Amino acid sequence: MDRCQPQLSPERNLMLSLTDIEQAAQRLQGHLLNTPCVESRTLSQLTGAQIYLKFENLQYTASFKERGACNKLAQLSADERRRGVIAMSAGNHAQGVAYHAQRLGVRAVIVMPRFTPGVKIERTRGFGAEVVLHGDTLDEARQHALLLAEREGLVFVHPYDDEAIVAGQGTVGLEMLQAVPELEVLVIAVGGGGLIAGIATAARALKPGIEIIGVQTARFPAMVNAIKGTQHPQGTSTIADGIAVGRPGLIPQAIIAQKVDDLLLVDEGDIEQAMVMLLEIEKTLVEGAGAAGLAALLKFPARFAGKKVGLVLCGGNIDPLLLAAIIERGMVRAGRLARIRVGARDIPGSLAKITATVADAGANIEEVHHQRAFTMLAAQNVEIELVVQTRGRAHIGQVLATLTAAGFEAAEQH
Repeated sequence: MDRCQPQLSPERNLMLSLTDIEQAAQRLQGHLLNTPCVESRTLSQLTGAQIYLKFENLQYTASFKERGACNKLAQLSADERRRGVIAMSAGNHAQGVAYHAQRLGVRAVIVMPRFTPGVKIERTRGFGAEVVLHGDTLDEARQHALLLAEREGLVFVHPYDDEAIVAGQGTVGLEMLQAVPELEVLVIAVGGGGLIAGIATAARALKPGIEIIGVQTARFPAMVNAIKGTQHPQGTSTIADGIAVGRPGLIPQAIIAQKVDDLLLVDEGDIEQAMVMLLEIEKTLVEGAGAAGLAALLKFPARFAGKKVGLVLCGGNIDPLLLAAIIERGMVRAGRLARIRVGARDIPGSLAKITATVADAGANIEEVHHQRAFTMLAAQNVEIELVVQTRGRAHIGQVLATLTAAGFEAAEQH
């Protein structure tokens, strides 16, 4: 079986083992959920693979990041606990460290970039952490965190480049193979690489023949570039902010090079579609990073057809306004929300006739815009734009045909 070829020279000597992950699982027992790992029959039918979902979005802070944070903090010496810890994060790692530090009675300082959404800042403070806002990027926040760590004697808790963190994240893989030993493929989101490195260490030891695939967003392909030696450009933002990492961890990179079979890139649209499917079909809310695995199956269905595939829904923290926009965009892609332009005589009763015609076709009008000035129609005519809720693409065609039969000029706007 071919593995990803490392671009590391010389190759790092890997220290992490299955024993480390099993010991982490013992430390975590009673402090975190052993989340469900169950089959999704509907997603299996839609993708052609047998899909099992690991619901890490059900953790108390709605992310797997708690696992690594808990494992790291549980191993602090008495002196380190007294001094306290510091981390840099714009989201899930911050909350995981803050929550478990509070639980253990350890001081926690979290450095977050200034652009961090207010809801994440307040949630982190709600777990008792001291939040310091610094810099416009995670790298700037990281540099400041290292400065504070040195100045105040705090223990730096890295989000992914730390063996204790990676071991904690690896307990996800342990639980997946305990729940569903027959899994053939694991498809895991990759940012800094801590989650897939831990899972790969556990899974490769328990089931050597299992296939392990990493997924990155095309806008942040740092690990793909590091492992494959490619030159994919990096973007500035992504809906999958949980895996928007510009510089991969050296420890995860070395493990991925040895133990992961391949890394795939998915686009923003693939991730959005996966998020909407999980919400609608599984009634479960995931953030962009949490939907990356399913996005890969939607983009590359032939690669996984007929296989038993395990996906990790790694987090569920998303801004409600962003979620609302994603749902609407998903409805547009599915043809369940459409813009229709209708030309009509500008006389009393025209609009009423149009709305009645749309209702007769079984569609629901969400918005109406009258346009008299910005149109190429004759001066005595009016252009009306409707946003309508439909049952899908075929239904849009029926609505247009009904309007045309009623004597109106009608077309869908894209």
